[in-house]
Formats: sequence, structure tokens, C-alpha cells
Amino acid sequence: MAKGAGKVRKKLPKALAVVNADNCTGCEACIEVCPVDCIYKVQGADLPTLQSFVDIDLDRCIGCDLCERWCPWDAIEMVKPTMIADAVACKGGPADYVAAKQDQLNAAARAIQDLAIEAAAAAPAKK
Repeated sequence: MAKGAGKVRKKLPKALAVVNADNCTGCEACIEVCPVDCIYKVQGADLPTLQSFVDIDLDRCIGCDLCERWCPWDAIEMVKPTMIADAVACKGGPADYVAAKQDQLNAAARAIQDLAIEAAAAAPAKK
């Protein structure tokens, strides 16, 4: 459901939110405080009316860290853009969701990470 997956960002925040799905209870505290609505529900496959966990559209995340601060389960971590691909690759979640979405989520994370690495490499040249 990462609606903007693959879009090139103009500016990267210092950190992006990543949900450790195995710790998330689906309480929605993070959804309520997100100022850009980049957090979305992932419905359970066996009982679709029950929420399994939440996930974050990295292309929309602004790195405000409100979700991390409000999560009562410590299920959200702020990760530097240069390290986001590894964090997304190992965040967990229900096997059916991971099988269906992991490639898409990894591609979005890798694009952001590549952009961050390029920006970091170019930064000393600008000085």
C-alpha cells in the first residue's frame, strides 16, 4: 500500500520511521499523531476485520518522530536514510504480507538509501 513507492524525494529527513511489525499491536496511536498520514493499517489475512499491525509509506514520512514517541509498544524506530534498506528488509510482519509486499517496500527503501548516500557523498564537495 505504499502509495508513493519509488518516487524521487526532493529532500530527505534526518531519519525515517520503520515499524517492527512483530512488536506492533495495531493500537493506532501512531496513526492518530502522524501529521502527514503516512502510516496505514495492514489488515490481518485470517480475520480481515482485525488489524494486525501498521506500516509506513517511507516516501511520505517526514521524520518528525511523533509516531516513535507515542508508540506504547516501542514498535517504531527512527532510522537514518543511509541505513533504511536494511531496517526495512528485517522489520518482520505476517508471512503473507511480507511475501506480497517485501519487494515493493525494499525497492522504496533502497531508492531512498541510494539518494541519501549520493547526497552524503556530494555534501563535502559543496563546501
